[in-house]
Amino acid sequence: MSLHKKRNRIFIETAFIALLALLLFATAARAQDAPGPKAPPSERHEFVISNFKTESGVTLPQARIVYGTYGHLNAAKDNAILMPSHYMADYHGYEWLIGPGLALDPDKLFLVTTEMFGSGHSSSPSNTPEPFHGPRFPVTTIRDNVEAVHHLLVDELKVTHLRAIIGFSMGAEQAFQWAVSYPTFTDRIVATSGTAKCYPHGFIRLESQINAIATDPTFNNGDYTKEPQKGIEAFALIWTAWLYSQEWWRDELWREGAKPGTTFESTLHEYKTNFIPGGDANDIILQMRTWERHDVGTTPGFNGDVKRALQSIKVPVLYMPSETDLYFPVGDARYESAFIPNVTLKPIPSLWGHTAGAAPNAADSKFLNDEISGFLREGR
Repeated sequence: MSLHKKRNRIFIETAFIALLALLLFATAARAQDAPGPKAPPSERHEFVISNFKTESGVTLPQARIVYGTYGHLNAAKDNAILMPSHYMADYHGYEWLIGPGLALDPDKLFLVTTEMFGSGHSSSPSNTPEPFHGPRFPVTTIRDNVEAVHHLLVDELKVTHLRAIIGFSMGAEQAFQWAVSYPTFTDRIVATSGTAKCYPHGFIRLESQINAIATDPTFNNGDYTKEPQKGIEAFALIWTAWLYSQEWWRDELWREGAKPGTTFESTLHEYKTNFIPGGDANDIILQMRTWERHDVGTTPGFNGDVKRALQSIKVPVLYMPSETDLYFPVGDARYESAFIPNVTLKPIPSLWGHTAGAAPNAADSKFLNDEISGFLREGR
């Protein structure tokens, strides 16, 4: 069996743990005995774009976008909300917002959740045939992802306007890019734990994680025959150090929801060895490269001027940084919000660092759902 077929088989066999990977990223409670709330009903879909030209200049013969839907599009086609995925997440990543008593009611709304290039399900280094397999897959940008989803909405779903775009982390990066690239396509933007540009300090952090994987001899410049596990574990440790606030670790909030007997050492070992179950190293790196290159200022017409790009945003924006985020510091959000004409800056009062933007606990969930539902009601 070819390496390509073996990897495809592995991803099929491990698809059931994609949701687990998301939960491990979004919460500290990795070892709970009780199951979480029942997931709202959804449908999985795949959309294929022929001859998709990326910003790098490389054209993919077929670009695949995996996406999920909740609810149904109404006759007027005016009840759609888009939620683009965050880092290495699948389309289930926003179920903390979806359901009875939460901000988004799928009985009334049509919710579309998309997976970025590099997810392992949408077009990725791991599942694309040569000549673009593995390290030869082009570095895709946030704008590439936005363009692909624009095709999906307009050509596949026949949706030409959205009620809102809601994004967490790299999903927030996409939300800001939508607001700049397609300023009248949506009524409102919500961005949690994410900014409109990757600033130099964030770039350095991402490079350290990429290097952690690349220095594993097994990596072989991306042409590995088995996953560079030691490199991925080193990457995971660096990532974990930035994921939560220092206070979160000091106050041992990792104990919340943990099994009896869980220790700091066992918690750290779990993050190190099981951070992204089944994740392919080239996929992991691709999405970090996408993150590094994010800058709304480099949108055509703005000549690298992020301030002018932000000033061009026409729709109301609910900007919700986490007060303790180390990936996207609240200071960067305050800086950017000064240039957005119609922005509500509402920091999340949480010790849960970056993950606060994806409702990792009951208090953050209530805060997010209350603020987002109120913001969406203002637009009706």
